[in-house]
Amino acid sequence: MLAHRWPPGQLSRSDRDTHQSHRCATPVKALVLGGSVFVGLHLVQELVARGHDVTVLNRGKTATTLPAGVQHIAADRTDAESMRGALAGKDWDAVFDVSGFVMVSGGSDIGSLLDLLDGHTGAYVYTSSIMAYRQSGAFPWDEDGETTGDGPSSYGGFKVMVETAVLERQRRTRFPASVVRPAAIYGPDNNIYDMEAPMFLRLLRRLPIVVPHEGLVTCSYGHVDDLCRVMVDMASCPAAEGEIFNITAEAVTVNEYVRVLGEIVGATPEVVYLPNALRRSLPRPPYGHLFGEAHHSMLSIAKAERILDFRPQYDFRTGHAQTFEWFMGTPLKDAETPLRDPVWFASYDFAWEAEVAAMVRKGSGLA
Repeated sequence: MLAHRWPPGQLSRSDRDTHQSHRCATPVKALVLGGSVFVGLHLVQELVARGHDVTVLNRGKTATTLPAGVQHIAADRTDAESMRGALAGKDWDAVFDVSGFVMVSGGSDIGSLLDLLDGHTGAYVYTSSIMAYRQSGAFPWDEDGETTGDGPSSYGGFKVMVETAVLERQRRTRFPASVVRPAAIYGPDNNIYDMEAPMFLRLLRRLPIVVPHEGLVTCSYGHVDDLCRVMVDMASCPAAEGEIFNITAEAVTVNEYVRVLGEIVGATPEVVYLPNALRRSLPRPPYGHLFGEAHHSMLSIAKAERILDFRPQYDFRTGHAQTFEWFMGTPLKDAETPLRDPVWFASYDFAWEAEVAAMVRKGSGLA
């Protein structure tokens, strides 16, 4: 059985409240479950940049270019036999699970994966979500907050179910697990196509931006590279074992989101506030999912600051400015048809947004 944390012996559990995050100088053998897109890909890049020996496990069906030297294992997360054939008897210094969402649609249970890894890894970091929390009007949310009761068929409820299984295993066998709960993740390579990419396009093309709830919905936003950096730190921190950490940067309102991105793009936003009565009558929302009330949230990162010495390198403005610079160097800026995420089917419909904006103008006598 491997040591519970890599490198072994650096910190005792009594260091929990005073630990300062550190980077392991000794190369470690890391497995990333996922690794082909966005968070997984950036995590692989972070591990490689730190000099670690990285293997990626996924089905191999998503086209991606992994850094030189990264090994690939083809296996289907939803097929227990496939996973046993890929992982049985293999040892890892650290395992990063960023692909657990596939089980929402009926894949293998988390228990079979933990059986394969228990006793065969020095650290296991599970990527959960802010959606694990129960909605509350009291902000900010800390890691002791109540979790959603929506059940495992929902995204947030599924995350809670996996968190529970992982942390129960940690308590029972000292399986070296920790959990990260990010808020809204943005940045280069974002494959959820109703977040910053369509907002950049609305601004560049001078399209109307339909805003519900008077623009007061507040959400925490964190850059993908800040998330990946702290996930690697969690794997090398003994005090992280058995813990859950919120990871994000600051929270902003929808109004602030639109204003700041307009300044970054160099365009004056054409904001159209959607009346509640009209919003309730529409067959589907004419705005991105983060602008709705389901994402009204604010996370506290005090625990990560104290135990992991986490400080975001990107604030909201600088992170989105860096993302916009990346965006303008990609074909995304010239997209003629709506982009659609192949997993969640997140997309946008500029024609529908313009139609709703026209309804609002007509109803207010401005059209």
